[in-house]
Amino acid sequence: MTVRCGWCGDDPLYIAYHDTEWGVPLHDDRRLFEFLVLEGAQAGLSWLTILKKRDNYRRAMDGFDIATIAAYGDEDRARLLANPGIVRNRAKIAATIANARAVLRIQEEFGSFDAYLWRHVDHRPQSNCWKTLAEVPARTAVSDLLAKDLKKRGCSFVGSTICYSLMQAVGMVNDHTIDCFRHREVALLAASGR
Repeated sequence: MTVRCGWCGDDPLYIAYHDTEWGVPLHDDRRLFEFLVLEGAQAGLSWLTILKKRDNYRRAMDGFDIATIAAYGDEDRARLLANPGIVRNRAKIAATIANARAVLRIQEEFGSFDAYLWRHVDHRPQSNCWKTLAEVPARTAVSDLLAKDLKKRGCSFVGSTICYSLMQAVGMVNDHTIDCFRHREVALLAASGR
């Protein structure tokens, strides 16, 4: 029997996300931005709810093209607010647009969103060795600093807990519990630089 982290349950979509994406080091700006948006959209909701809406988000938000979203105006906001396939929260939609604009500035300053994010962990994934889910933190000193800096740069829906979830999702930290079959696999990916 395959042992997985206890949070992923038995939903096939959740299992696929856990088994193939969560914790895998990611270095593509568009996908990193996608996770920033989706983690912010999750605030107050379950991650499974967001996963079920992910394809709708991709269609509604031009495949998470950062420059395109940064140029969204009032018509785009109205279109998104009317789209039942995404979380229709005015503040979260406004944050997505503002965050795209902030990420463009970050890319200009650091060369890429990837370089900016990963500098917070010295460009090396941190591998943790949690025995139980109860040990996994909701935030850390690093996520506190990341949240503070993103807010200073004009981002919103980027509190420390959201930033730590982002760090987990994109492999900046490996928080698979040590009994999970993915813990070792993800640690090996991180060690190989992939």
